[in-house]
Amino acid sequence: MALEPYRRLLSVPGVRSLLLVGMVARIPATATGITLTLHVVNGLGLGFAQAGLAAMASAVGTAVGSPLAGRFVDRRGLRPVILVTSLAQLAFWATAWALPFPALLAATVLAGLLSLPLFSVIRQCVAAMVPLEQRRLGFSLDSMIIELSYMTGPALGVLGVTLMGSTWTMCVVGVGLVGAGATLFALNPPVRSAEEAREMAEAGERVSRRAWLTPAFVGLLGTVCAATFVLTTTELSLVAVMKQAGDTAWTGLAIGVWCAYSLLGGFVYGGLPRGFSPLLLIGAMGALTIPVGLVGDDWRWLMVALVPAGVLCAPGLSATVDTLSRWVPAGARGEAMGLHGTALLIGGAVSAPMGGALIDSWGPGWAFAVAGLVGVAMVLLALPFWRRTGVQVEESVPVSA
Repeated sequence: MALEPYRRLLSVPGVRSLLLVGMVARIPATATGITLTLHVVNGLGLGFAQAGLAAMASAVGTAVGSPLAGRFVDRRGLRPVILVTSLAQLAFWATAWALPFPALLAATVLAGLLSLPLFSVIRQCVAAMVPLEQRRLGFSLDSMIIELSYMTGPALGVLGVTLMGSTWTMCVVGVGLVGAGATLFALNPPVRSAEEAREMAEAGERVSRRAWLTPAFVGLLGTVCAATFVLTTTELSLVAVMKQAGDTAWTGLAIGVWCAYSLLGGFVYGGLPRGFSPLLLIGAMGALTIPVGLVGDDWRWLMVALVPAGVLCAPGLSATVDTLSRWVPAGARGEAMGLHGTALLIGGAVSAPMGGALIDSWGPGWAFAVAGLVGVAMVLLALPFWRRTGVQVEESVPVSA
């Protein structure tokens, strides 16, 4: 496939720097969860139940704080939000290692509430900096970068705790987050284009939520939740299959290969002449996940069976962001991107206990099937609202060479 579309995208002023900062900045952000978990288990000597409570506290805080941060970015600009959240992360990670568990739990909620909005802000800036006809390509590349960050951050978190202990690793994570915030503060990428800023100034009023928070938008968020449910349950089921087969030593490789499927899919999807509806992509991902459990206990054949659904991961999620950027006015895009992040968190938070219960009760094969059915069912629920509101996604101009 031609690389020319990606070359043209990276030649847009500021885009290359933004995506590079986004990739590096997200690495410490993706390491926070595993670092906090290992600190509770190893540093405080508590069980995984308490570690799960800490993870849930962080998720709840972030789910609430993400759209709030986006709303402040829409109204006050990027730098004030980055400054406040960077200082909050500095305060948390510099002291969390010394806190007893009850205080740590409370501080984790607050840190989540004031978490750096790296994921939503980078996407918001991509929408502002990249021409409309190249947005799908930009979001596809950003999805691939997120995959790379998730492949790197948790692994470095585990390595840090193993080599240095949880205290020093938490300090390193804090330095990384503050450094990411400082870099983004200095870069100060635009959150809306010059044309969008001019139109907002001429309108002279804030965008009403009723203009964009429609049933179709809620349906879009539901499909985002469903996609995360499918992905998280698939990961848990994959780990369970390998454990049953006695091949846990190969788990990291298997998950890495699965992520590579998503990277390949995102790369191909970004270069296509036109995109597809997120309902189609996520519905297909769910449908193709249903029969995966029929493969059996051989994880090597399981990896082959995961190829069709795996290559749709990055395209499906990037399509939801692309659709959101086209539906929502520029003056409310930050809040909408924050809600998108909240939907991702909710899907992951729900899928972890439900997926675990399915695996314990019926086995990983049924967990694959139920996860896929949930994805298909959510798409079918969203479809009537999608049509009823008459929302149409603007077609992309071909970006191929």
